[in-house]
Amino acid sequence: MRLLPFASLLLLAAACVPLGTPITSTTPGTQQPPEYYADKTLRYQDYTYSPEVRSVQCYVATGQPNEVFQPPVVPLGQSPSITLEFDVLNGQSQRYTAKLIHCDADWQPSVLTNMQFLNEINEFLITDYRVGSGTKVPYFHYRMQAPQVKLSGNYLLVVQTTAGVPVVSRRLLVYENQVQVSLKPGIVIGGQQRMTMQQLDFSVGYASVELVNPAVEVKTVLRQNFRWDNAKYNLRPTFVRDLDRRLEYQYFNFENAFPGLSEYRYFDTRSVQAAGMGVLHVDPRAAPVTTVTLQPEVSRSPTAYNQYVDSNGQRVFESREYGNGATNADYADVTFQLKADQPAPGPVYVLGALTDWQLKDEFKLTYDETKQLYTGHALLKQGYYNYDFAVAGARGTAPNEAYFEGSHYETENQYDLLVYYRPPGTRADLLIGYQMVDMNSRQ
Repeated sequence: MRLLPFASLLLLAAACVPLGTPITSTTPGTQQPPEYYADKTLRYQDYTYSPEVRSVQCYVATGQPNEVFQPPVVPLGQSPSITLEFDVLNGQSQRYTAKLIHCDADWQPSVLTNMQFLNEINEFLITDYRVGSGTKVPYFHYRMQAPQVKLSGNYLLVVQTTAGVPVVSRRLLVYENQVQVSLKPGIVIGGQQRMTMQQLDFSVGYASVELVNPAVEVKTVLRQNFRWDNAKYNLRPTFVRDLDRRLEYQYFNFENAFPGLSEYRYFDTRSVQAAGMGVLHVDPRAAPVTTVTLQPEVSRSPTAYNQYVDSNGQRVFESREYGNGATNADYADVTFQLKADQPAPGPVYVLGALTDWQLKDEFKLTYDETKQLYTGHALLKQGYYNYDFAVAGARGTAPNEAYFEGSHYETENQYDLLVYYRPPGTRADLLIGYQMVDMNSRQ
């Protein structure tokens, strides 16, 4: 797996150079440039532009336990605010600023000026940063709150250097409930798909607001576990109830259905003194960083559904020995293992919030035919992680997670629906409706 070379870790300990350079060989001196980080062009998506930047979290600060699991979605004009946190692996602090970019429903920058959606200058100096305490890997932890906005819609929060080079971007959603959104689990119409897929039925009522040509102008996006990589876009209403002023979305070709998959795999590295769940071995005395080897995993595609509580692909950082995960949790070189009798029909990756839901070269696994084993390793902060294994398909297609994970209608997943509308004569897509629903909730 081309992830973080061991040689780079040695350099970090000695000279605090950036981490994250992928490798294609274990032989010293055969490093290749990190393709993922090579292009610094701003992308209007969740993205990390620097190999030094790690452990990015963007969530709604509710003050409740596990608030980091709350997606960055807030109602217009109300608290709490959206919080962004990240680490920079370096020996000294750096100066970063942040800005908001208003986007349309398709995540392209809108033509609005800053003052049309903000009450302040659109440049925010990040002043809340602290140094990692007592860790082998030196880092600074940065934290900021997103500013309040005047319009609902899509926003891209961009953190950049003083030279204007982006280092992190995250998508934020601000909504207002102008319409009545009804989102609920449905029943898949089909044969075998009824056992593997999860369908969401929904409607949009607009009795309390005047919409012009709603069947065409209203745009909807349906997401699973708050992911953008496999979201359903441009879903058009199948029925327009003019008398009831309601749009109904009832499909028969799985346009509104997702593979249920399985509960996410997990591992716990919150302690470096003992092996946690999913961990085979941990060596806190390893130099220059602690090493963690995870339990060998197997394919779950031929097995029955196994119920347990997960965090839907998310992760939380924590140190059991020292407490505060923001600055006391250290980094460890984590090795993933996946048993497979034969190679998959495409490259295999670790996937989850730890990868920004992207197939990164850093998280690509390597297959050993003699051992019949996929392996790869990554530098990860101490914490509790969810993840799964995905097989890459053709360019532009969603990864195949069901190949190793299987798919079951019983799996617990969260879904949310976004409803956009651009009023006549305006230049912005407003997020006029939002609703979230649990499928197979355990509560």
